[in-house]
Amino acid sequence: MDDPILTIDEREAINAGRWFSSLSPSLRHDILRCAFVKRFKDGDLICARGDPPEDWIACAKGAVRVSSTSISGKQITLTYVEPGIWFGDVSIFDGDRRTHDAYAHADTTILCVSRADFRKILAQHVELYEALLRLHARRIRQLFGLVEDLNTLPLRARLAKQLTHLVRSYGIPSLSDGSEMRIGLQLAQEELAQLLGASRQRVNQELKAMEREDVIRIEPGGLVIRKREALMHIAEADN
Repeated sequence: MDDPILTIDEREAINAGRWFSSLSPSLRHDILRCAFVKRFKDGDLICARGDPPEDWIACAKGAVRVSSTSISGKQITLTYVEPGIWFGDVSIFDGDRRTHDAYAHADTTILCVSRADFRKILAQHVELYEALLRLHARRIRQLFGLVEDLNTLPLRARLAKQLTHLVRSYGIPSLSDGSEMRIGLQLAQEELAQLLGASRQRVNQELKAMEREDVIRIEPGGLVIRKREALMHIAEADN
């Protein structure tokens, strides 16, 4: 059931987003003024491949799992959209249909701006054009970086980089040891392997090796980063 009001934590997540926080106060105000809230349970479909581009979307809580389906029918996870990140603007710009499926990962809240309101805001704020260009440029840089990593870095380094990103976005201080950080986003090893373009078996081997080195700890509820600096060193060792 939709709730028209963001919680304090959800609003803080939106306002703290790196891109959104760089906008002028008047533009942020106009975006939030026309936005509406949708809430989803874990696994709920948010939008499907082939859907018309109806809304511009931001994640406010949880995560949005973006996936595609292979010819054999297997679902492949491509990325997770974290709180504070906006997406869906490409389809609104070119008018084409959605290219991927989007599912809620854990209980998830999204903030939506209708296509009509999005275009009105664009007409009133030239600033938004420039801001979206910067956003798309950043995405392209990230995409090129991922392709380069896939072709040049060993799995161990790619895994360390992914875990570093996850702990930065979803890290929760451990109650038993303040120097440790638990990754709040719970991912199955198969899902983590899909993000890295590797098999679950190989990712499991690398995780076990990092655990033996006391860099991480594998628990039933997820991963705990024990030595963040050591993890970053692994990620940078082959760059």
